[in-house]
This record gives sequence, C-alpha cells and structure tokens, in this order.
Amino acid sequence: MFKRKAAPPLTYLSQKTEFEGVLHAEGMLRVDGVIHGTVDVNGDLEISSTGLIEGPEVKAQNIMVQGVLKARVFAEGKLTLSRTARLEGDVMAGALEIEPGAYYTGYIETRDAKSLPPVREVPELYGTTEL
Repeated sequence: MFKRKAAPPLTYLSQKTEFEGVLHAEGMLRVDGVIHGTVDVNGDLEISSTGLIEGPEVKAQNIMVQGVLKARVFAEGKLTLSRTARLEGDVMAGALEIEPGAYYTGYIETRDAKSLPPVREVPELYGTTEL
C-alpha cells in the first residue's frame, strides 16, 4: 500500500582509517578517520571531532564539520561549523552556520551573494550635521 523511501547509503570511515586519493560517495559520508585528497559526495558529509580531511577540494550537499577540514569547500546546501571545528580554506555555500568557538580562516561566499539588494544609504541622524 505505502512504499517506503529507501534510506540513502552511508559510507563510514572509522577513527583508525586513513584514505589517500579521490573519494566519491553516494548518500551520506561520515568521517571519523583521515582523508588526504579530493572528496565528492552526492549527499551529505559529516566530519566528526576525530575526523580530518586535507586536500584540494571537498564537495557535498550539506557539510557538518566538528573536526578539521583543510580544503576548498563547495556546499550546495548548508555548511555548519560546530564549536570544535577547524576549517582552513575558501568556501562557496548556499548557507552558513558557525557556532561560537569554531575556527575559520579563508574566504566565504554564499550562493546568492550577487543577488542581494544594494546597500542603502545610511540615514542622517538628528544632530549629526557637520559644521
């Protein structure tokens, strides 16, 4: 009668796993270990507090960082940096959430930044005229 939607596949790299190269995953990818290389996820990516990704580029739908990410980052949806996150690299994301305590260095551009309304002139406040 009702068809159940299949859960997306989960790829998991455990804490004692180290991978080097190009990794492509369908569904969700959770990283507790270490990846050196390019990561391309057709789904969501989670880097736990013990996880580290270091490479030229990381792409995913939504990205949640609790560990370390050193790469150019492309998040179609939302990039979330938890309080334990460390991100070094330029970011292009649809949305961005940064918790207090997270460390980030690099350039950030949200998806529709160019379509924002123009900056309005600041209204003149009463008593601020120049002499």
